[in-house]
Amino acid sequence: MASRSTSEVDVLIVGAGPAGLMMALWMSRLGIKTRIVDKRTDKVFSGQADGGFFLEPRLQWGHQAQRARPGQHQRLVALHRVGAPPGAHGGLLPGRHRGVVPHPADPSGSPLKVERMVLPTSLEVDEAAAEDDDAHPVTVTLRHLTEAEATPTQKLSNLSDGLFRSNLAGDDVGAMLAQSKGRADVREEVVKAKYVVGCDGAHSWTRKALGPKYEMKGEMTDFVWGVMDIVPITDFRKCSPALVIKSPDSTDETHLLLFQERMANLKTADVRTRCMIHSASNGSLMIIPRENRLVRLYIQLTEVSTGGRVDRSTISHEMIFKAAQKIISPYKLEYHYCDWWTAYQIGQRVGSHFSKCDRVFLAGDAVHTHSPKAGQGMNVSMSDAYNLGWKIGLVAKKIMPRKILSTYELERKQIANELIEFDHKFSRLFSGRPQKDILDETGVSMEEFSKAFNMSHMFTSGLGVNYSPSALVCKPPEEALLLESDKEVQNEGSPVAKSKLSAATHCKPGMRFPSYQVVEQCDARQWTLHHKMPSDGRFRLWVFGGDISQAAARDRVNALGARLEQGVLARAPRLELGPAANPFAGTARFRLDRAPSVVDVLLVHRAPRAAVELLRDLHDVYHPFDAKLGWDYDKVFADGESYHEGHGRAYEGYGVDPERGAVVVVRPDGYVGLVTELGEESWGEIEKYFEEVLRMA
Repeated sequence: MASRSTSEVDVLIVGAGPAGLMMALWMSRLGIKTRIVDKRTDKVFSGQADGGFFLEPRLQWGHQAQRARPGQHQRLVALHRVGAPPGAHGGLLPGRHRGVVPHPADPSGSPLKVERMVLPTSLEVDEAAAEDDDAHPVTVTLRHLTEAEATPTQKLSNLSDGLFRSNLAGDDVGAMLAQSKGRADVREEVVKAKYVVGCDGAHSWTRKALGPKYEMKGEMTDFVWGVMDIVPITDFRKCSPALVIKSPDSTDETHLLLFQERMANLKTADVRTRCMIHSASNGSLMIIPRENRLVRLYIQLTEVSTGGRVDRSTISHEMIFKAAQKIISPYKLEYHYCDWWTAYQIGQRVGSHFSKCDRVFLAGDAVHTHSPKAGQGMNVSMSDAYNLGWKIGLVAKKIMPRKILSTYELERKQIANELIEFDHKFSRLFSGRPQKDILDETGVSMEEFSKAFNMSHMFTSGLGVNYSPSALVCKPPEEALLLESDKEVQNEGSPVAKSKLSAATHCKPGMRFPSYQVVEQCDARQWTLHHKMPSDGRFRLWVFGGDISQAAARDRVNALGARLEQGVLARAPRLELGPAANPFAGTARFRLDRAPSVVDVLLVHRAPRAAVELLRDLHDVYHPFDAKLGWDYDKVFADGESYHEGHGRAYEGYGVDPERGAVVVVRPDGYVGLVTELGEESWGEIEKYFEEVLRMA
C-alpha cells in the first residue's frame, strides 16, 4: 500500500537538465516557492549537450572557441575563419554547467536542491480555477523511486554509453513505473502547484500527460550520426596552403582551396579548432574541442541504413570510430581515452502547443527537437526557460498580469519553427556529399554551407531572435506582421504603445539590446551596459539624454525624470531582491531600506563627464536615495573616452542622435520592448507600455 502526503508549491519543475536548472535559477532569484524533480539518480558528468555561449566563471572549465573554421577534406577546404559573436562560444559538460550555476534557494533561504529519483505519475489541471491568481489548479502525483529503479541500464562498464538518452532509445518511464509498482514500501505524494514546467526531454512525460493535442509534429530523416568524446591521438594538424593531398578514393591529386582569407600565414583547421570536414564519399565529421584535452566528434554513419527507426543494438563505439577514421583519412586518428559516446537519428519536430491554460508549460526538448550539430539543443532549451522564468516569477508575485504568460508560446514557438526550418537546411548541407564543381547540382556548395554555419551562431547566441509584436514587444504598425499560426496569440496581447524606431535605429523591439562600452559618471570606470542589467526580474528604462551640460538637453532629461517619478515609479510594483540578485548582498549583507521599483531607470549622456555634477544637475530619479545606503551613484554613465579602453561610441552603436536623444525599455530578459523619443510627446507611450505589462497602482 503506497503512503501518500500532500503539499503545495508555487512552481513545480519536472526535469533537471539545462532548461530545468535555468527555470530553478529564475525562481530562486525571484523568491518563488519551487520544487525541481528528476527521475535519474544523479547529474550528468559525461556527454550530452556541450556547446554554449557564456561568460566567466564557465571559461575556467570550458574550452573557449573564438574562431571556427568550416572545412572540407578530400578536397580539404578552409572556407574562412568565423569569429564568434559577443560572448564566448565553447564546449563544456552539462555536469559542469550545473556546478557553475549558483545553488538556488527558496524564499526561506534554504538551498533549492534537485529531488532525484522522483517521477510524476499523474497530472490534472482544474481549468475552472486557472484564472484565479491565488489558486493551485495543477495537481501532480509524484512517486519516489529506488536507486535501482532510477538507474538506466548501460551495456558498457568501461565506457560511458549515452545511447539510453539518445532518440534511438525508447521511453523507459513505463518500465520504471512498472518496476516500482509492486513494492510494498512505495512512497507517493500529491503536489498542488500554481504552475508546472516540463523540462523533461524529448520523451517528455509532461507533454504526454497533457494529451494527444500536445504531440510534436515533424519527421525523422535518414541521417544517422555518432558522437564520441575522446582524447585524440592524430596527425590532423595545421598545414601549409600549398599542401597537396592524395585522396584515398581517387587517383587525382586535390589541392587545398582557400576562398576568402588568402594570407600566407593562414592555416587549415586542426584538432583543437572547431571545424567541419566533408569527405568525398565517406560522410562528414565535426570536431569540437573541449576541456581536459577532450575533443567531441560528430560522425556521420553512412553505412547505417534507415527506413524508419534505427536498431540501436547494431551501433557500437567501434563502428562509430571506424567511420571517423575513414572520414579523416589520409590523416591518422586513434585514442586511448574515450569519455562518452552515443548515436542519434536526426529528427526535426515541434509541438503544436507550448502550454495548457498558461498553467502547465513545456520547454526545451520537451516541445522541439532538432540536430545538435549547430549547437542549438542546450542553448535554445535554456533560452526557452530564460524567456519563461521571469514571466512566471513576476506573475506569481502579482507584479505582472496573467495575460503576459501567453507571450511565452507566441515568442518561443516562433523561434522553434524558425530553428526547425534552419536546422532542416543545415542538417542536409552538413550530411550531403560535397559539390565536385559548379555544375554538380546534387552536391553541397561549400559557400552555401559556410553561410549556414555563420547563421547557426545567430541562433546559438540569441542575436538572431526577433520576437513578434505583443504587449511586451511594441513595434510600429508597419513591422507588426505575424505568422499565420501565431495570430490567435497576438489577439490576446497586442501592443498598445507604439515604438518610434528613428529614435534609436539600432535598437529593434523584439531583439537583444546591444551592449556598448560607457564610462560611469561617479568614478570613470568603463562598463559595457549588459553588465548593468543583472537578471533580477527588473525592467530597464535607458534614457539617452544627449549633451546634458547644455541647459536645453538637461531640462529635457530632468522633465522626463519628474514624469517617470509620478507616472511610472510611483505606480509600479516594487520587487524584493533575493540574495543572488541583490547587488549589495555581499559578505557584509547590506540591505536596502525599501525594495526597489521593478522599473530601473538609467541615464547615458554625451556631455563631458567633468561638466556634470550628479547630485546637483540631475533629477533624483537618476540617483535614487535609500535611507540605509544613501544615494545610488550607479545609474548615470557618459558616452566618452575611458582611461584605458578607448571610446565606446555607444550613441553611434545604438543609433541615437545626440541632439534628439531616445528612451529604450528593455525587458528583464534583455530584449527590447519599446523604443521612443525623449521629448514630452513620447511620455504617454512609456506609461502605456508599463500600464499594459505591470499591475500599476
